[in-house]
Amino acid sequence: MNDNLCYALATARLNATDVAAALAVDPKTVSRWLQGRIPYPRHRWAVADLLHVDEADLWPEIAPRHQALADGVQAIYPHRWAIPQPVWRNLFNGANEEIGILAYSALFLAEDRGLLDIITTRAQVGVEVRILLGDPEGPEVATRGADEGIGATVMAARVKNALTLYRTLHGVQGVKIRIHRTVLYNSIYRADDQLLVNAHAYGTTAANAPVIHLRHTDDRGPAATYLTSFEHIWTTAVSYRHLP
Repeated sequence: MNDNLCYALATARLNATDVAAALAVDPKTVSRWLQGRIPYPRHRWAVADLLHVDEADLWPEIAPRHQALADGVQAIYPHRWAIPQPVWRNLFNGANEEIGILAYSALFLAEDRGLLDIITTRAQVGVEVRILLGDPEGPEVATRGADEGIGATVMAARVKNALTLYRTLHGVQGVKIRIHRTVLYNSIYRADDQLLVNAHAYGTTAANAPVIHLRHTDDRGPAATYLTSFEHIWTTAVSYRHLP
């Protein structure tokens, strides 16, 4: 029996069915976790995020591996698609000061109405939201489409689609959308001091590339590098609202 997990669920006033629904798994799977079976890493991270605790608090036996990660590195996901949905929702829902998105299209976010509603709600309570998407007419977007193997026109169409979907955020106080012409080596999804950094790999779509979950601890930590990159691109980008 995993007493730590049982206690955390009781504290959060959740049961096995609630966890199963949040993670899109069978309730029997959650019951096996409660009985002592250790979940796959992506499920451990999702449960920890859902309960707002550290993974090692729920499964102390994996603590040595967790501590072996570099300072500021919270987790590593093998693919962006492997990140459980609650991780994205908890990331943005936990923002109290700033949300930042840097990508070429981030279409998977734009298509998720629930995430857009979370971002809108956070902006309405004073969270600054900055979204940076690629210029669909720029050569950088075309090149990235070719590099991924989906084609230049397809990538440009994805960006245009995303920009259309993000229009629901136009007019929301605190939300700013800009387009950039930058060669991106990664996409960045930020909520305060938490970052999900999606690596870009030649010949691979961003959805199939790894993602690193970082926490900004100080100016010498790994997260600081990506935050600096975000700021550089933001200062050279153009407001989407002012385009013809």
